[in-house]
Amino acid sequence: MARFARVSGFLGLFLLLAACALPRGAGMEREILSGADNAEADFAVYPVTRAFLPTLAEWPVTGEPDLNWITTSTGSRSQVIAPGDMVSISIWDSNENSLLTAPEQRVVGLEEMRVSASGTIFMPYIGDTRVAGMSPQAARARLQRELEVIVPSAQVQLSMAAGRGNSVDLVGGVASPGSYPMPDRAYTVLGLISEGGGVRTDLNNPQIRLMRQGNLFGTSIARLYSEPNLDTRLAGGDRVIVEDDRRYFLSLGAAGRQDQHPFPQDIVTALDAMAIIGGVSSSRADPEGILILREYPASALRAGERGPRQERVVFTLDLTTSDGLFSARNFRIQSGDLVLATESPINSVQTVFSLVGGLFGLANTAGRIGN
Repeated sequence: MARFARVSGFLGLFLLLAACALPRGAGMEREILSGADNAEADFAVYPVTRAFLPTLAEWPVTGEPDLNWITTSTGSRSQVIAPGDMVSISIWDSNENSLLTAPEQRVVGLEEMRVSASGTIFMPYIGDTRVAGMSPQAARARLQRELEVIVPSAQVQLSMAAGRGNSVDLVGGVASPGSYPMPDRAYTVLGLISEGGGVRTDLNNPQIRLMRQGNLFGTSIARLYSEPNLDTRLAGGDRVIVEDDRRYFLSLGAAGRQDQHPFPQDIVTALDAMAIIGGVSSSRADPEGILILREYPASALRAGERGPRQERVVFTLDLTTSDGLFSARNFRIQSGDLVLATESPINSVQTVFSLVGGLFGLANTAGRIGN
């Protein structure tokens, strides 16, 4: 019996020591933030509070391109001829001794003349005539006036087909991508997307990218829908790309779901992120220790720039207070952020007590058997 008691004692001591280092899904807050107060620490810690949010709003955005957008403007409701367009001209002349038509012929056609890079076309008896920058109606009237000097009885008819300078490309993300001629100078981004069959329904928070003369502009389709003044007018040669929102954040630790999460909307707050990850484990997580880890570029630390003290930053959230909850609702998650739900220190203590309790139960059972 004494030997059994000694063995039980050693077993109990072993279990107690093992319980102090139980495996966990994440560290505790005090473990992760250990050393933050040291002068040589390579990360900075900022509690997210109402007083801190105005300061954070002046810091740079990380993990995503800083793209501007072009507001809408008015344009002509008619087409405008541009270099590269194809112009077809028909000249009617009823004069028996016409310079343009043969006997018994009443019309002569000049088919598909390409507007030169200088914006001109060649007309018999007139020479090079500039038509670029004019509407088809204005160009027809001009050719009519110049031709009447030579052939008073002639009448001019003009049609055009848009070339590259009067077309825009719709690339991906729609039912029918391709190159589309501009019907007029009031053609907008939403008009082009509509002509392409609309945005595909399988895209996550669809983003619009506008490439113009080597510059890239961007916004979301939801923003275009809600702010009509952003439905910008297109220019010849523009490329419009519709694609998934590439932004994401990560969740680890005692979270409801550990995964990589795409942004479902333009703005994702810390509270949104908590809902997206399915909250935190009620049996494991520390609601006072929700951490958001973020890395800033070295440029954010330059003198004169408003930004953090270190490139590596840990934001702490306390979801047990009203200020913490309201502040979390106004804290914006940025692409690449890690949302970490730390382990509650109480859980380890409870586990130890349960193990000790189990050990005593085992010892009592063994004692009864021995008796």
